[in-house]
Amino acid sequence: MSIEKWLNPQECPSERPAFEAMSASTQDLHKAIDANIRKSGMPYLHPTDKTVQLDLLGSAPVIDWQENKVAFLFEGEACWSQLPQLYARYGTQAGQELLRRIREIEGSSAALACDSGMQACAVVFDVLLEPNSHAVIFRQVYNKTAKYLDWAAERCGSTITVVDDGDHEGLIAAIQPNTRFVFAETYTNPLLRALDLVRVPQIVREARTSAKRIKLVVDSTIATCWGVSKPLLSHGVDVVLFSGTKAFGGQDRDMGGFIATNDNDLANAAMDLLAMRGGILDWRRADAFLQGLDQASEAHLQRCNSASEIATFLESHPLVESVFHPSLRSHPDADAISQSYSRPGSLLSFRLVERGEPFARRLSDALATCLVVRYALSFDGLTTKVNHHKSVSEYFTPRAAMQRNQIEELVRLGVGIEAPADICAALNWALHHGVKMSDEELTTWRKQRASELGLQV
Repeated sequence: MSIEKWLNPQECPSERPAFEAMSASTQDLHKAIDANIRKSGMPYLHPTDKTVQLDLLGSAPVIDWQENKVAFLFEGEACWSQLPQLYARYGTQAGQELLRRIREIEGSSAALACDSGMQACAVVFDVLLEPNSHAVIFRQVYNKTAKYLDWAAERCGSTITVVDDGDHEGLIAAIQPNTRFVFAETYTNPLLRALDLVRVPQIVREARTSAKRIKLVVDSTIATCWGVSKPLLSHGVDVVLFSGTKAFGGQDRDMGGFIATNDNDLANAAMDLLAMRGGILDWRRADAFLQGLDQASEAHLQRCNSASEIATFLESHPLVESVFHPSLRSHPDADAISQSYSRPGSLLSFRLVERGEPFARRLSDALATCLVVRYALSFDGLTTKVNHHKSVSEYFTPRAAMQRNQIEELVRLGVGIEAPADICAALNWALHHGVKMSDEELTTWRKQRASELGLQV
């Protein structure tokens, strides 16, 4: 049996791509993950260990979780921390060797390790924001990051200006004498816009004549420290932060966040804040990051190459309207990418010819029925993950706001270490046939799959 007949974008067999026809490495990975699920009774996405991600078998658990969260918030009788695990973001001292490695990688004089990427963002924002100060962020930054900055700025009477990605004139105009920092991401999620690492640092340097204390803070979670041509601090960035939960760990097991800078005063203030309120990385995770660091870089490169192949396949597909990945020549920031980036990242998103959030959600759910793509949050783990962006990240965002940010009707794919042809085959089946599955068929599949794995739904 061959996978080839599922790889023609012009047609596709009506049955799902046969698991037995897929590569031995793909089969071995997913058989081992299923065995671990049956053994542990939890849908972990690792052959032997617990993970911070779970196989959700579709979007229904996410929707239930979101609605239950609303009930907790409005009824006010308990905290939504009682909700079951969806993504384990919610520690104490990192190993000195890990901090040394990060200083070495980032070319920094100071490094901090904390318990999540969001903690890293929050610490830096809390240190830099002052009463009546100002910050500038780019529109496509991670929505939870933007929301935290909104909350923090409101509490201290500060203001924020949002600038469109790639709008350098808009950035110049946005900077004020009381601007404390500009916040950006190397690659954004989910549209994968790329920060110009030549022009943006230059603008911030020139702005220091009027806003003398301004800093350029960059989150490089998606591009990673391995995905830029030289360390970001040598590009003129003042503070680098990233989530270790993603590529730096690379196996969906350990949560962490990291900060690197040559501004020792800022680093000490951040360390004081962490020491007072908690959030420092615990020793077990620090050791896990250290032990897997070299392999993590190699696995990230493999996922980047696979994501490029899958993005090319999707871009040529007649049922796909648009694909967003830094490897594509059609990328709006192609010049900046070729000048300053060495890897395109493993995350991509796409929009279907058949428009509408229900259709994008149906495609995501159907793709998960092919077994080798798991419906889960996040990216840069062992398995390829799919999710419907609206359901997972923008459930309460008004449609007008999503359209303004150009993030409506997106399917998001975090590419794993499977053979890319196997993922393309599953995508092709889902695009041609999976989108026709009924709600009843999806519900039946989910129940049967949970039963096979010994799970309760």
